[in-house]
Amino acid sequence: MANYLLAALVPILWGSTYAAVSLFLHDLSPFWVAVWRALPAGLLLLLLKPGRPPLPWSKMTLLSVFNITAFFPLLFIAAYRLPGSVAGTLGATLPLQLMFIQWLVEGKKPEFRMLLLALIGLGGVVLILNPSADIDPIGAAAALIATALVARSSLWLKSWPVTDIFRLTAWQLTLGGLMLVPIAFLVEGMPKALTMHELPGLLWVSLLNSSFAYWAFSRSIKRIGPDSMAMISMLNPVAAVTLGIALVGEVLGPYQWLGISVVMFSLLLMVRMKQKATRAAKLKPL
Repeated sequence: MANYLLAALVPILWGSTYAAVSLFLHDLSPFWVAVWRALPAGLLLLLLKPGRPPLPWSKMTLLSVFNITAFFPLLFIAAYRLPGSVAGTLGATLPLQLMFIQWLVEGKKPEFRMLLLALIGLGGVVLILNPSADIDPIGAAAALIATALVARSSLWLKSWPVTDIFRLTAWQLTLGGLMLVPIAFLVEGMPKALTMHELPGLLWVSLLNSSFAYWAFSRSIKRIGPDSMAMISMLNPVAAVTLGIALVGEVLGPYQWLGISVVMFSLLLMVRMKQKATRAAKLKPL
């Protein structure tokens, strides 16, 4: 259960990104926010535990591009152009995208029960979405592509032999942040001077949403698997909606509250099924 609780913190923290952008970072470029989120976090972790990457440079670079260099700008483009509930909703398509990629790349047909739970959870996420929201197509596309990148990199992370998750996180953030710097200069030019108003938001998305959350995400992929982690990611829109209500002033109706209940129900069923399967595997005679 502890592994699932730690895994649940990841989408909750990532769901807070939208509120952080609305409250503190709305005047900054999404590309430079991506740099400030990744690079300081990676360098801090490398200072705490220096050493070589735990994967070959080719694989390390590939993970960094998918999880940081490409993902962060897309995430912040979505956060800047969409309400948090909408962006979180599109991000919650991760279980379905993961199943599709596994089917397409690995030839693994989706397990019926997990597919059913993913669809139930996605139905709850759709209820969370405000029906009157004016969805920006660029923001929506950015959110969906970013989710697809996470789905693909999760499968790599599961299959590649990595024992030092801390150092893996440090190098992903550092390499990804370094590759983001020339992109940010090319797209946005010189960065805007940071103010004290923006500092809390940057500290939040860098230290908690990157340093801690990416370590917890990678660890969870190894401990509970990408399928379970993808299901738990449905807490992302729940966190985004809740923080939107509490901090940004968003208002939800009965359908949104019903959606939150449906998401939580699907997650609890998923955890229960996984626990039963684990116990059955332990009791099975050799």
